[in-house]
Amino acid sequence: MVGSAFLQQVRQSKRHREILDLLQERGTCEIAELARVFDVSSETIRRDVKPLTDMGRLVKMHGAVALADHALEAPFERRMRENAAVKQAIAAVAAGHIENGDSVMLDTGTTTSFLARELLKRQNLTVVTNSSDVARTLATVNGNTVYMAGGELRGDNGAAFGSSAIEFVSRFKVRFAVISITAIDAEGGLMDMSLEEAEFARMVLSCGRHRMVISDASKFGRLGLVEVCGFDRIDRLVTDQAPADDVLEALAAADVVLETLPVESGPL
Repeated sequence: MVGSAFLQQVRQSKRHREILDLLQERGTCEIAELARVFDVSSETIRRDVKPLTDMGRLVKMHGAVALADHALEAPFERRMRENAAVKQAIAAVAAGHIENGDSVMLDTGTTTSFLARELLKRQNLTVVTNSSDVARTLATVNGNTVYMAGGELRGDNGAAFGSSAIEFVSRFKVRFAVISITAIDAEGGLMDMSLEEAEFARMVLSCGRHRMVISDASKFGRLGLVEVCGFDRIDRLVTDQAPADDVLEALAAADVVLETLPVESGPL
């Protein structure tokens, strides 16, 4: 007869593998979230992760754990891993509107970085950006011409901000102006947490014939610190799922086209 201690050890070993697999996908998880996923107590999860941290596989981070190699990532790299599949899908839909030879202005953000990767499928683009990641992705390939705004570079995302960056991009008039956003509220419109990022995004939108916002649905209902603009200053919002009714009504009142990801149909 198998002893209970042995069965407990087997279950714990299986959960160790599952925790590592989950963190390989997400990078970082809160202890409380792991407890919900595995339907155990937070104390059980703490006991589970202790040997993994002792072995150097995991690192503890303020009520959360991360894979040791991912804990050394820069903040922007970590954000690129968060909700990555959805952001990539949104970027693919947005890229469908952009054709070979188009001119595009992109601000900095993880979703716009995913869009830049989707635009590797296009040729002869003219790209204006303040993001070193976007510029590095699209420069010197496919006959593209890339203009990178100068200014003070942020250490966390490698993007240029300030009056020099804003003045530089203001000289361009492009077919598509595309921004990502931190918060979307029915009354507040489009918002950000950074004054510099909000000012730059506002300028980007003013330079485009077609003004597009790309954002996952987690940004709906959030309040930011700084207003970027009202819904009347954009033409299209590409997201993964429809927002609440109050945001839907505000978008409709401003004649904004709402484009969501197609629903995958299951087997009949």
